[in-house]
Amino acid sequence: MAEHRKILGQPDLRISFTCIRVPVLRAHSMALTVEFDRPVSPEAAREILQAAPGVRVVDDRAENRFPMPLEASGEEDVLVGRIRSDLSDPEGRTLALFLSGDQLLRGAALNAVLIAERLWR
Repeated sequence: MAEHRKILGQPDLRISFTCIRVPVLRAHSMALTVEFDRPVSPEAAREILQAAPGVRVVDDRAENRFPMPLEASGEEDVLVGRIRSDLSDPEGRTLALFLSGDQLLRGAALNAVLIAERLWR
């Protein structure tokens, strides 16, 4: 959580998540609960995430397809899904979602390259 606060430049950011580290070759997953300043629907969040670079929405309830570490392994994109309203928030400002990403690509090497490219522009 401290790392996210540092990266986002918000030392008082209220953030809580669970990082799931299971015996998979090279991907990590997280269950996130995100609180916003104003109400946000899962549909609106899905649209924003679908347009975000480096993100692939995998959220197909009909086919029961959601982010999986095995599927994220070797992928440059972070897989995001299970996007839903947090039912414990009656104001509708909180979403729950699940993500999985390759820690060698998105978590280390690829991110370093992308940051370097931005710095050289």
